[in-house]
Amino acid sequence: MPPFSLVIITYNEERNIARCIESVGDLADEVVVVDSFSTDKTEEICKQYNVKFLQHPFEGHIQQKNYAITKAKHSHVLSLDADEALSDELRNSIRKVKQDWKCDGYYFNRLTNYCGKWIKYSGWYPDRKLRLFDSKKGRWTGLNPHDRYELDKESILGYLKGDLLHYCFNNLKQHVDQTNKFSEEGARALFDKGRKSSTLKIILKSATKFFRNYFLKLGFLDGYYGYIICKMSAFSTFLKYAKIKELQKKERL
Repeated sequence: MPPFSLVIITYNEERNIARCIESVGDLADEVVVVDSFSTDKTEEICKQYNVKFLQHPFEGHIQQKNYAITKAKHSHVLSLDADEALSDELRNSIRKVKQDWKCDGYYFNRLTNYCGKWIKYSGWYPDRKLRLFDSKKGRWTGLNPHDRYELDKESILGYLKGDLLHYCFNNLKQHVDQTNKFSEEGARALFDKGRKSSTLKIILKSATKFFRNYFLKLGFLDGYYGYIICKMSAFSTFLKYAKIKELQKKERL
């Protein structure tokens, strides 16, 4: 029965952090919160719980999560974002795993709440995540701001029943603001890796994104918010490749 650490990175998460910590409850043998100097009540709320609270400058989602793992006492880690929480079924699945740990890492589905509605389609579900793992056998990787945990090739993976509940946006403005921010980060990361853009690519990439999520991924079944999500996903793609094209222009000057 290996002990594990719950590891969370935060910045101005006073709205979410208590729900995240409480959803795990007594499952975790340690809770580590690495905060990038929040200006709200995040620290105050965390210190109401038995939490190891640390602050560290934010250099990117991947970098921050890899740093946070180094501060955990246990090599087995449950990594959550502050706006996530365990469903009852997932918590029970993890409790069983603690009693009989057979794999190096475990996947589970993430179910997102958007403006009060649970999104079952639109390319957002099932959003399978690897969040419970032996940190000696992998690391956070990907392309900021979209991180993912990768285990070594020979690692054994398992799948757990139950949803990771994701409370992402309370209103459209939050979605628009994050889309602008994340498209900026994504464009810079792709540009630094040599990705190119063009007017044709901007049009095709964004149009394909909407068609895929709204029609092929059945976004229309999510109703009004499904349409909004699919349009915003397409808009995010549009912004990302338009910003790459801007970076190309600046490079030529």
